[in-house]
Amino acid sequence: MMNSQMSLAGKVARLSERLRSPEWRQYGKLLLMGKISGIGLVALIAMISNPAIMGMRAFAADPVLKGNDIVNPLNTLWVLLAAFLVFGMQVGFTMLEAGFCRSRETVNVLMECIVDTCLCGLLFYAFGFAFMFSHGNGWIGLNWFFLDGVPATYETTGVAFLAFWLFQFAFADTCSTITSGAMIGRTGFVGDLLYSFAVSGFIYPIIGHWVWGPDGFLATMGAPNMFLPWVGTSFHDFAGSTVVHTIGGMVALAGAIVLGPRLGRKFKRDGGGPMMPHDLTIAASGGLLLWFGWYGFNPGSTLSAMDFEGVGRVAANTTLAACGAGLSAMFTAYFYCKKWDVSFTVNGFLAGLVAITCPCYWVSPGGSILIGAIAGVIVVLGVELLEYLRIDDPIGAVPVHGICGIWGTLSLGLFACGKYGSTGQFAPDHSAPLKGLFYGGGTQVLIAQLIGSVIVTFSTFFVAYLVMWVVNKMGVLRVSAEGEQYGIDLHEHGISAYPEYVISSTGRPAGMSSSGDR
Repeated sequence: MMNSQMSLAGKVARLSERLRSPEWRQYGKLLLMGKISGIGLVALIAMISNPAIMGMRAFAADPVLKGNDIVNPLNTLWVLLAAFLVFGMQVGFTMLEAGFCRSRETVNVLMECIVDTCLCGLLFYAFGFAFMFSHGNGWIGLNWFFLDGVPATYETTGVAFLAFWLFQFAFADTCSTITSGAMIGRTGFVGDLLYSFAVSGFIYPIIGHWVWGPDGFLATMGAPNMFLPWVGTSFHDFAGSTVVHTIGGMVALAGAIVLGPRLGRKFKRDGGGPMMPHDLTIAASGGLLLWFGWYGFNPGSTLSAMDFEGVGRVAANTTLAACGAGLSAMFTAYFYCKKWDVSFTVNGFLAGLVAITCPCYWVSPGGSILIGAIAGVIVVLGVELLEYLRIDDPIGAVPVHGICGIWGTLSLGLFACGKYGSTGQFAPDHSAPLKGLFYGGGTQVLIAQLIGSVIVTFSTFFVAYLVMWVVNKMGVLRVSAEGEQYGIDLHEHGISAYPEYVISSTGRPAGMSSSGDR
């Protein structure tokens, strides 16, 4: 029996003897490689399971990505650029309203436009966006208050969520600003804050949800088991002839009616006429800035820079509608007053822009010109109608945005050319194109547009009239007669926009001393 306690010298001699054998050498190599591999495997497992043990920085496991977690950088940048353009329209609105009002009302216009923007931004952050664009039911969204718990992108657009929020905030701000234009010169600043709170926080987002919300009842109208399934198609509003402009125009109409006309406003049927704008240079420049901003409003509503053809078509249609409307309004106004009127021409191309905002994706360039040309005629007739009804609308907000917004919404049912369906994150989908009456599509789209427009128009006017009536009963909607005669700029804000310039007697507030006219 071999002694198990072999000396070190014996072990070395035995190993030397074995290594002279080829079989033992092969066995030794395999044994050594196995031990090294085992040690390496243990070390690798330790590194993967707990990298800190080996002094290495830990990395998170790759996440499982869902469709709405993947941000499309190109589309996001496109939407941000469009949002900046739409927000720039606030400069245009401010200039347009300031130019069309009297000089004594200018500071009030500036202050209202600025503060409405600030108020709208906070309200849209807190709950306006949630009401409008989150999932809930057919009437209202019920998620994402204070932008809490939002995903990386909005729905399946691929657009970063906050970029989409910024774009839609700029739209909401536009609606609020439209309203103030018809209420110039006699609205108390506290009253303006109260009705703006209602418009930006509740009226615009809740009614807008019906059309643009992911589950709005007009957005899903015509589908089986949804609102009016017999219609067979949903209500369409590509960029907001209804959602932005009709809502804004109807709120403006309600406000103008409840307020009544400015002191001294004498209508044509009573032997008078409109109060003259104090600076048409500013007004016309503001109108052109709005036209420029509309290239964010309409093309940006594709939410996709990848829909190359669609973006270009929308931009071209927007341009042609404005051109047709500006000229038709100019000629129509000449028929009434025998003068080439710049104010009607400016409101004319704005009316064309409003009208094309709904159908811009689905109509042809020729159809766009006709839609705009008709809008140019409508806006002049609308101004004359308000004059006859003794409704004081200093900048024409109701005819431009309200009446022509309705016309643009209905025009889709007439002029949709049957070639285009919907835009998409990577490419358009034209498998189900919209076809209007004039292109052989029958009345289906027209009926859907009529139903949606009627619901939004009358709902908005009813709620807005109630809000204006309540605020008026509180005694803060309209300034006092003494304050209006003194001058709303001086009464509400303590300063005139032009304290060092000569102001005509019709524009000078009673509160401005004669020494301030020099």
